[in-house]
Amino acid sequence: MKIKNYTEVNEFILLGIPHTEGLESMLFVIFLFIYIFTLLGNFLILLAIISSSRLHTPMYFFLGLLSTFDIFFPSVSSPKMLVFLSGRSRAISYRGCATQLFFHHFLGCTEGILYSVMSYDRFVAICHPLRYTVIMNPKLCVILATCTTVIGCIHATILTSLTFQLPYCGPNEIDYYFCDIPVILPLACADNSLAQRVGFTNVGLLALALFFTIIVSYTRIGIAILRIRSAEGRSKAFSTCSAHLTAIMCAYGPIIIIYFQSTPSPLLGAVVQILNNIVSPMLNSLIYSLRNKDVKRALKKVLSGSKLTSEA
Repeated sequence: MKIKNYTEVNEFILLGIPHTEGLESMLFVIFLFIYIFTLLGNFLILLAIISSSRLHTPMYFFLGLLSTFDIFFPSVSSPKMLVFLSGRSRAISYRGCATQLFFHHFLGCTEGILYSVMSYDRFVAICHPLRYTVIMNPKLCVILATCTTVIGCIHATILTSLTFQLPYCGPNEIDYYFCDIPVILPLACADNSLAQRVGFTNVGLLALALFFTIIVSYTRIGIAILRIRSAEGRSKAFSTCSAHLTAIMCAYGPIIIIYFQSTPSPLLGAVVQILNNIVSPMLNSLIYSLRNKDVKRALKKVLSGSKLTSEA
């Protein structure tokens, strides 16, 4: 019986975004601006929701959760990416890589489920307006939020466990800007087919199921809006959903593009991940602050209040 001696990998080297050699300084400035804007924008939305009693409704409860996740989601990959774009170490520890993968899938899955929950909330508000407060009561909101987080945690735990139960003993260079399953599994010293199949099925089926629930909710919403006789009523009903629909398209649009490409491209894959991980959380803060009158009003109060305090 032949015994294999494995030299365990203690760290990985992130090679960065494919085909961007020589652009590090420019990318550093761009991503630093996006990251700061994302944190600031989502923090302000969260502050506006907390400080305004008018926004203490199920819709804004879930929007507050989305803003919280949009603060943490880009923080999984952006800080380390900014470090190596600034010319410092590209190394990430084995545990750091596992942690990055776990939180990427935990927060990504949780946000995906949250989009479906927010679609259901809009469905109840438009299709059953008289029973809205009864159906979307505080207890149900807390249960939905808890289930969203628990499912995201289970999903991420399964994927992380399958990926890092494999031995890593050979090359440790990751041809990407953060630790993700497709770029880590090829480095394993053992058969990774099970992890690949489970990972692809888990991520693919979950995304498909969540997108399907959103389509069903908005189909019912669209039918309900078309039945409203007055143009003003239709416009008001649509305006309550437009921001959420725009956010969903920003989240799912890049994923649809990557799945429909005929030949996989490393650069396009990286661009899609950047859109999902970094740009989409920034756009969410813009979408919900610019397209939502209640949030804009609350933000003005928060900003004017802070200005008065500083002047005093």
